[in-house]
Amino acid sequence: MTELHNLTVGEAAAQIKERELSPVTLLQSFFERIDALEPSLEAWMYVDREGALGAAHKCEEEIAQGGYKGPMHGIPVAIKDIFHADGLKTTAGSRVYEDFVAEYDSEVIARLREAGAVIMGKTTTAEFAAADPPSTYYPWDRERTPGGSSTGSAVAVSVGMCPIAIGSQGSASTLRPASYNGIVGLKATYSRVSLYGMLPYSFTGDHVGILAKNVEDSAIMLAAVAGYDPKDPSSSREKVADYRAAALSWSKPPRIGRLREYFEVNADEGVREHTDLALQKLVEAGAVVEDVKLPASFATAHAAHGVLGRVHSASFHHDAFLEETDKFGPGKRLQIEAGGLVPAVRYVQAQRMRRQFRRDMEEIAAGYDVLLTPATPGPSPKTRATTGDRRFQIPWSYSGLPTIAIPSGLHPIALPLGLQLIAPGFAEEQLLGVAHWCERVLNVSLKPPLPVAVS
Repeated sequence: MTELHNLTVGEAAAQIKERELSPVTLLQSFFERIDALEPSLEAWMYVDREGALGAAHKCEEEIAQGGYKGPMHGIPVAIKDIFHADGLKTTAGSRVYEDFVAEYDSEVIARLREAGAVIMGKTTTAEFAAADPPSTYYPWDRERTPGGSSTGSAVAVSVGMCPIAIGSQGSASTLRPASYNGIVGLKATYSRVSLYGMLPYSFTGDHVGILAKNVEDSAIMLAAVAGYDPKDPSSSREKVADYRAAALSWSKPPRIGRLREYFEVNADEGVREHTDLALQKLVEAGAVVEDVKLPASFATAHAAHGVLGRVHSASFHHDAFLEETDKFGPGKRLQIEAGGLVPAVRYVQAQRMRRQFRRDMEEIAAGYDVLLTPATPGPSPKTRATTGDRRFQIPWSYSGLPTIAIPSGLHPIALPLGLQLIAPGFAEEQLLGVAHWCERVLNVSLKPPLPVAVS
């Protein structure tokens, strides 16, 4: 029998619907897992045991009375500590917000509660989702980084302290830690999911992220949180689909455009060989893979993205930074100071380049089911002083195109690697369908070496 903490959202939901599994029992299994592992990993800012247990009991009563709401009903969810939740602290991993308690729910949390999800608590994050790494340990190797900035969410899912989690991505903060930790990371198209009530890194680059055990679970979560929100000026009115059905029903071998330039040149030898082997499996299963040339606008994507992120950080934190400079970490402080020095002309140019790059990539992506790159240039680096290399995610945060990272196996040094898939804007059904097809073909399941020893 599968231990409860190993159940996927889809598996747990099926049992909860049939009243074969109590939401309270499921939640308690994750509490037990947290008690066993958390002192060693530091993935959580705090666990709201009382609030979560009360919510789980409420779910049990609702389901017993015939009020089953859908596949998120009774499912425990971890939340990155940059999303406001009514009555709970939002510290954003910073001394600036160390005592801040929200008086309302972010839209993501509000929608999860409406879907019947059980909010477990807040997971660790790099300060304001950027720069300085949090204290979380990497379960595969305590001397390496678990990635960032959705660090705690990725680690908590990977070791079974929660079945699924919310993160965010302004540069690389969902797909990179997902790849390092051997799980699935999804960010939908920019504006697909409301940012209301989420502390920003970049107003035009932030995305809500989903950290999950498999593609199906990420699709279930996306369906629960996606959709127009009048409280978010950037929110899209594009129709929300049944993403789970789209993922599970995709059956045809996909047409894949491999972005070889830059990504292969900047990947280490182990990643290049690993990616070739993974692609060979996909081709043997019927996929068509063609090399695709990057547009000229790609050359400015990384630099322009950096300009936007620094300026938006300086804008959001301006008043607090003037009053409490010493409370900001060194990395975040440098980012804010640099943003304040960017001329308006350069900022406008970066926005114009972003729009051009988005148009160019949309045109390229329209010719394929997905575009593909390695998820990271290498495995998690052997240092805790960084959150890892952002380069392979920045173009898709900058352009806003939907992307997903799926586990593809182990690097020659026995650490997780993944593939990154990119689709045209608002083509999440297509992206999830192909990702699920690839997931079935690759048939990879990665679990960190537990128990984790405390050094």
